[in-house]
Amino acid sequence: MTDRRDDALSWDGDDDPTLDTGIPADVLATGDSEPEPDPDPAPPALPGGFTAVGKDSDTVGRVEADGSVTMPTDPVPLGNAGLITLGILGGIYALWTIGWIIGGLRVHSVAGFLVSSDGSASPLWTGGNLVAVWLAVLAPAIWFGTVLWLTRGARPWLKWILLFVGAVLLVPWPFIMVGAVGA
Repeated sequence: MTDRRDDALSWDGDDDPTLDTGIPADVLATGDSEPEPDPDPAPPALPGGFTAVGKDSDTVGRVEADGSVTMPTDPVPLGNAGLITLGILGGIYALWTIGWIIGGLRVHSVAGFLVSSDGSASPLWTGGNLVAVWLAVLAPAIWFGTVLWLTRGARPWLKWILLFVGAVLLVPWPFIMVGAVGA
């Protein structure tokens, strides 16, 4: 930004202290260069009842009732119950992957009765069916990994809800309907 004195035109009131030019009025009056920024600025803080959101929201502190500022601490790691629950859910997702593999192979033998074929290729393993079967097999692992990755800095309850919802949504229906239970 150029110095206001170098402007081609000046107007009455340009030296008004309420005019925000980004340069303090005492610097404009003396013609000195801009002052050095404060090397230790106060950390950003919000009063109680407000929550910071967005980029770097985890670095915003809290203003306590007595006026002191407390900075956020590191996130609390999972406890024993959280680790055991995460392991159980991971096992369920692994079983769902195996169920989708077995169910997809069993549907292959049944699909010949449902879809007519000219005999040149198996109807299940042609075109989009092959892609759909492999996506179904990989869906539990993708869901589990994505939820863990996207909820790293989020509230813990969000991670647990998404993992439980995924365990319900990704039930291997071909295995249940055609597999061991349906047989």
